[in-house]
Amino acid sequence: MKVAVLDINGKDTGRKADLSKDVFAIEPNNHAVYLDVKQYLANQRQGTHKSKERAEISGSTRKIKKQKGTGTARAGSIKSGVFKGGGRMFGPRPRNYSFKLNKNLKRLARKSALSIKAGEKSITVLEDFNFDNVKTKNFTAVLKALELENKKTLFVLGGSNNNVYLSSRNLKSTEVITSSELSTYKILNAGQVVLLEGALAGIETNLSK
Repeated sequence: MKVAVLDINGKDTGRKADLSKDVFAIEPNNHAVYLDVKQYLANQRQGTHKSKERAEISGSTRKIKKQKGTGTARAGSIKSGVFKGGGRMFGPRPRNYSFKLNKNLKRLARKSALSIKAGEKSITVLEDFNFDNVKTKNFTAVLKALELENKKTLFVLGGSNNNVYLSSRNLKSTEVITSSELSTYKILNAGQVVLLEGALAGIETNLSK
Protein backbone atom coordinates (compact mmCIF):
# COMPACT_ATOMS: atom_id res chain seq x y z
CA MET A 1 0.00 0.00 0.00
CA LYS A 2 1.77 3.13 -1.28
CA VAL A 3 1.18 6.56 0.25
CA ALA A 4 2.80 9.85 -0.81
CA VAL A 5 5.23 11.37 1.69
CA LEU A 6 4.63 15.09 2.32
CA ASP A 7 6.92 17.72 3.80
CA ILE A 8 5.92 20.22 6.50
CA ASN A 9 4.86 22.67 3.78
CA GLY A 10 2.27 20.20 2.51
CA LYS A 11 4.23 19.53 -0.70
CA ASP A 12 4.80 16.07 -2.17
CA THR A 13 8.43 15.02 -1.68
CA GLY A 14 8.22 12.59 -4.58
CA ARG A 15 8.79 9.63 -2.26
CA LYS A 16 6.27 6.90 -1.45
CA ALA A 17 5.88 5.18 1.90
CA ASP A 18 5.05 1.48 1.72
CA LEU A 19 2.42 0.72 4.38
CA SER A 20 2.22 -2.94 5.35
CA LYS A 21 -0.99 -4.67 4.29
CA ASP A 22 -0.83 -6.75 7.48
CA VAL A 23 -1.21 -3.57 9.56
CA PHE A 24 -3.04 -1.00 7.40
CA ALA A 25 -5.25 -3.16 5.18
CA ILE A 26 -6.75 -5.96 7.27
CA GLU A 27 -10.45 -6.76 7.68
CA PRO A 28 -11.35 -4.71 10.80
CA ASN A 29 -12.49 -6.69 13.83
CA ASN A 30 -15.15 -4.44 15.32
CA HIS A 31 -15.52 -6.40 18.55
CA ALA A 32 -11.79 -6.23 19.26
CA VAL A 33 -11.94 -2.46 18.66
CA TYR A 34 -14.93 -2.18 21.02
CA LEU A 35 -13.18 -4.09 23.81
CA ASP A 36 -9.93 -2.12 23.51
CA VAL A 37 -11.73 1.25 23.54
CA LYS A 38 -13.86 0.08 26.47
CA GLN A 39 -10.72 -0.89 28.41
CA TYR A 40 -9.02 2.44 27.63
CA LEU A 41 -12.02 4.42 28.89
CA ALA A 42 -12.44 2.18 31.94
CA ASN A 43 -8.81 2.80 32.87
CA GLN A 44 -9.46 6.56 32.86
CA ARG A 45 -11.98 6.17 35.67
CA GLN A 46 -10.74 6.90 39.19
CA GLY A 47 -13.40 4.78 40.84
CA THR A 48 -13.31 6.92 44.00
CA HIS A 49 -17.08 7.50 44.12
CA LYS A 50 -18.62 6.92 47.54
CA SER A 51 -21.86 7.75 49.32
CA LYS A 52 -22.73 7.12 52.97
CA GLU A 53 -24.87 4.15 53.82
CA ARG A 54 -27.06 3.82 56.90
CA ALA A 55 -24.24 2.44 59.08
CA GLU A 56 -22.11 5.54 58.34
CA ILE A 57 -24.72 8.22 59.03
CA SER A 58 -24.63 10.18 62.29
CA GLY A 59 -27.95 9.94 64.10
CA SER A 60 -29.96 8.42 66.90
CA THR A 61 -30.14 4.65 67.27
CA ARG A 62 -33.39 4.56 69.18
CA LYS A 63 -36.47 2.95 67.66
CA ILE A 64 -38.41 5.93 66.37
CA LYS A 65 -41.92 4.58 67.03
CA LYS A 66 -43.58 1.51 68.45
CA GLN A 67 -43.72 -1.60 66.31
CA LYS A 68 -47.49 -1.99 66.14
CA GLY A 69 -50.64 0.06 66.30
CA THR A 70 -49.59 3.17 64.34
CA GLY A 71 -51.29 2.18 61.10
CA THR A 72 -48.11 2.88 59.18
CA ALA A 73 -45.15 0.79 58.13
CA ARG A 74 -42.88 -0.43 60.92
CA ALA A 75 -39.67 1.58 61.30
CA GLY A 76 -36.60 1.10 63.44
CA SER A 77 -33.83 3.59 62.62
CA ILE A 78 -34.03 7.25 61.62
CA LYS A 79 -30.90 6.51 59.53
CA SER A 80 -32.85 4.28 57.16
CA GLY A 81 -32.69 5.26 53.50
CA VAL A 82 -36.45 5.78 53.32
CA PHE A 83 -36.19 8.88 55.54
CA LYS A 84 -34.84 12.31 54.68
CA GLY A 85 -31.27 12.57 55.96
CA GLY A 86 -30.87 8.80 56.05
CA GLY A 87 -28.19 6.76 54.34
CA ARG A 88 -28.28 6.01 50.65
CA MET A 89 -29.46 2.55 49.68
CA PHE A 90 -27.19 0.64 47.30
CA GLY A 91 -25.01 3.72 46.75
CA PRO A 92 -21.69 3.72 44.87
CA ARG A 93 -18.62 2.28 46.55
CA PRO A 94 -14.94 2.69 45.58
CA ARG A 95 -13.98 0.15 42.95
CA ASN A 96 -11.45 -0.57 40.24
CA TYR A 97 -12.97 -0.51 36.74
CA SER A 98 -9.94 -1.89 34.89
CA PHE A 99 -10.03 -5.32 33.26
CA LYS A 100 -7.55 -7.49 31.41
CA LEU A 101 -7.29 -7.98 27.66
CA ASN A 102 -4.88 -10.26 25.85
CA LYS A 103 -1.98 -8.64 23.98
CA ASN A 104 -2.96 -10.29 20.70
CA LEU A 105 -6.47 -8.85 20.92
CA LYS A 106 -5.14 -5.35 21.66
CA ARG A 107 -2.74 -5.68 18.72
CA LEU A 108 -5.61 -6.75 16.46
CA ALA A 109 -7.68 -3.78 17.66
CA ARG A 110 -4.91 -1.28 16.80
CA LYS A 111 -4.43 -2.83 13.37
CA SER A 112 -8.19 -2.70 12.81
CA ALA A 113 -8.29 0.98 13.80
CA LEU A 114 -5.41 1.84 11.46
CA SER A 115 -7.08 -0.12 8.64
CA ILE A 116 -10.33 1.80 9.21
CA LYS A 117 -8.46 5.11 8.99
CA ALA A 118 -6.55 3.97 5.90
CA GLY A 119 -9.83 2.97 4.25
CA GLU A 120 -11.22 6.43 4.99
CA LYS A 121 -8.11 8.09 3.48
CA SER A 122 -7.50 9.64 6.90
CA ILE A 123 -3.81 8.75 7.18
CA THR A 124 -1.10 11.19 6.10
CA VAL A 125 2.60 10.31 5.98
CA LEU A 126 4.92 13.22 6.77
CA GLU A 127 8.67 13.36 6.55
CA ASP A 128 10.48 13.68 9.89
CA PHE A 129 10.89 17.27 11.11
CA ASN A 130 12.07 19.22 14.13
CA PHE A 131 11.80 22.77 15.46
CA ASP A 132 14.76 24.86 16.60
CA ASN A 133 12.75 26.19 19.54
CA VAL A 134 9.38 25.75 21.24
CA LYS A 135 6.77 27.90 19.48
CA THR A 136 3.09 27.10 19.01
CA LYS A 137 3.00 29.16 15.80
CA ASN A 138 5.56 26.78 14.25
CA PHE A 139 3.21 23.85 14.78
CA THR A 140 0.19 25.89 13.66
CA ALA A 141 2.01 26.63 10.40
CA VAL A 142 2.46 22.90 9.79
CA LEU A 143 -1.25 22.30 10.41
CA LYS A 144 -2.22 25.08 7.99
CA ALA A 145 0.12 23.73 5.32
CA LEU A 146 -1.51 20.30 5.68
CA GLU A 147 -5.00 21.88 5.82
CA LEU A 148 -5.63 20.29 9.21
CA GLU A 149 -6.11 23.40 11.37
CA ASN A 150 -9.83 22.67 11.77
CA LYS A 151 -9.50 18.90 12.24
CA LYS A 152 -8.83 16.82 15.32
CA THR A 153 -5.36 15.52 14.50
CA LEU A 154 -3.06 12.85 15.93
CA PHE A 155 0.67 13.16 15.17
CA VAL A 156 2.68 9.99 15.69
CA LEU A 157 6.45 10.47 16.08
CA GLY A 158 9.14 7.83 15.81
CA GLY A 159 10.65 8.89 19.15
CA SER A 160 10.33 11.61 21.75
CA ASN A 161 10.83 15.13 20.41
CA ASN A 162 10.45 17.74 23.11
CA ASN A 163 10.31 20.79 20.84
CA VAL A 164 7.55 19.34 18.65
CA TYR A 165 5.57 18.04 21.63
CA LEU A 166 5.72 21.28 23.61
CA SER A 167 4.89 23.36 20.51
CA SER A 168 1.64 21.41 20.09
CA ARG A 169 0.57 21.28 23.73
CA ASN A 170 -1.54 24.47 23.66
CA LEU A 171 -3.60 23.23 20.70
CA LYS A 172 -6.73 21.50 21.97
CA SER A 173 -7.52 19.67 18.73
CA THR A 174 -4.02 18.25 18.27
CA GLU A 175 -2.18 15.51 20.12
CA VAL A 176 1.43 14.42 19.64
CA ILE A 177 2.51 10.93 20.75
CA THR A 178 5.26 8.44 19.97
CA SER A 179 4.64 5.16 18.13
CA SER A 180 4.91 3.22 21.40
CA GLU A 181 2.01 5.26 22.88
CA LEU A 182 -0.37 4.50 20.02
CA SER A 183 -3.76 3.23 21.17
CA THR A 184 -6.99 2.21 19.45
CA TYR A 185 -8.93 4.98 21.17
CA LYS A 186 -6.51 7.72 20.10
CA ILE A 187 -6.50 6.51 16.50
CA LEU A 188 -10.30 6.46 16.24
CA ASN A 189 -10.75 9.68 18.21
CA ALA A 190 -8.71 11.64 15.66
CA GLY A 191 -10.14 12.96 12.42
CA GLN A 192 -6.74 12.65 10.72
CA VAL A 193 -3.74 10.52 11.71
CA VAL A 194 -0.37 11.98 10.67
CA LEU A 195 2.41 9.39 10.74
CA LEU A 196 5.98 10.58 10.54
CA GLU A 197 8.29 8.44 8.42
CA GLY A 198 10.36 7.53 11.46
CA ALA A 199 7.27 6.09 13.20
CA LEU A 200 6.29 3.64 10.47
CA ALA A 201 8.94 1.03 11.22
CA GLY A 202 8.13 1.09 14.94
CA ILE A 203 4.40 0.76 14.34
CA GLU A 204 4.77 -2.14 11.91
CA THR A 205 7.28 -3.91 14.17
CA ASN A 206 5.04 -3.59 17.22
CA LEU A 207 1.90 -4.75 15.41
CA SER A 208 3.36 -7.50 13.22
CA LYS A 209 4.41 -9.70 16.14
